[in-house]
Amino acid sequence: FQQFSETGSRKEHVKLTSEPKPGFLERLSETSGGMLMGLVTFLLAFYLLFTNEGRALRTAKSLDEGLSLVVPLDSIHSISQQNEGRLVHLAGTLSTSKPLFDPSYGLSIQAVKLKRNVEMYQWVEYEDSKEYEENGEIKKETKYSYNTEWKSEVVNSRNFNREIGHKNPSAMAVESFTAVSPNVQVGSFVLSKGLVDKIDDFKQLSLSHLEDPHADVTRGGDYFYHSDNPRRPEVGDLRVSFFYAGLSGDDPHLGSADKVTVVARQRGDQLVPYHTKSGDVLQILYPGDLSVEEVFQKEHQSNTMKTWALRAAGWLSMFVGISLMTRIFYTLVDWFPVVRDLVNIGLKAFALCVASSLSLLTISAGWLFYRPLWALLLALLSIGPIVVAKSRVPPKKQQ
Repeated sequence: FQQFSETGSRKEHVKLTSEPKPGFLERLSETSGGMLMGLVTFLLAFYLLFTNEGRALRTAKSLDEGLSLVVPLDSIHSISQQNEGRLVHLAGTLSTSKPLFDPSYGLSIQAVKLKRNVEMYQWVEYEDSKEYEENGEIKKETKYSYNTEWKSEVVNSRNFNREIGHKNPSAMAVESFTAVSPNVQVGSFVLSKGLVDKIDDFKQLSLSHLEDPHADVTRGGDYFYHSDNPRRPEVGDLRVSFFYAGLSGDDPHLGSADKVTVVARQRGDQLVPYHTKSGDVLQILYPGDLSVEEVFQKEHQSNTMKTWALRAAGWLSMFVGISLMTRIFYTLVDWFPVVRDLVNIGLKAFALCVASSLSLLTISAGWLFYRPLWALLLALLSIGPIVVAKSRVPPKKQQ
């Protein structure tokens, strides 16, 4: 069963499929596969939670070590041998030996990175499905909609439910790329590759002051169009935009060179990674002019945010793993509507309590060698969810 409609460049059709309702043994088989996946997810949660605590504490100790040893440089234009091998802090404007350029579009800029972003006008398929039961069958109604959009990746139309009328080219005539300056300095110091990688605050480059590079290319706003009519593009047309990061020279259209703050190890005229006694690596770069205290405060904040994000991911993995492993109890009673709903609520509450308790217990184990008192406190707190769950169970009536 199919219905077609078209509004502008958007097309839609609906596909209806049906299959017999799965029997008990089939549902039980699917649940068994989910139990195995749940077990894997459950075990991965332990690994994630445990290693995350060690990583967080190691990073915090390394940052404290770095703050106690870092040497602020008086000048970035002279290299002192006294600081050889030491962790140093400096701030200054970025500089590169030569500009980056794209000869195909007659564009050049004095920056650390130049990115060419190419997009192609293509068909994109969207899918919206819903399932329902009717006459003992499971019916699935899927609505496929097609719209033309600018996409930076080639959309494979062969995977579409209906390729006829929605065919995309198999490749782009112009490719995207990112050019990186081979030599980036702050004053007299050359930045390592790791520090250069941290310069990633890309901004779109204005093309208003440039001319059309070729007869078949038209500039419109901040894009170069490979199209006969950019206002009404056709499938296969291209548009090209440019982005830059780390302006390394004064530009009449973009302003002054960007300033950065760096904390790294001095090795000759190079700034390289610093290995702490805790086993971590320090090579820090932030935009702007920051003091030593501000740099390490930002690093501590970043470490805290990452730690809590991984804790949440670990707890969620454990909750999902327990839910999948206990799903079999729901399958055994899923033909009794009232019992099924009660069992489902009970299983979710059980997964919530056990996941919370085991997460806290795993975190406390991760702290055992670093902060034993805090580890003991967390271990005691891990009993809390189980006590709460048990307190809600009504006591047995006396015979």
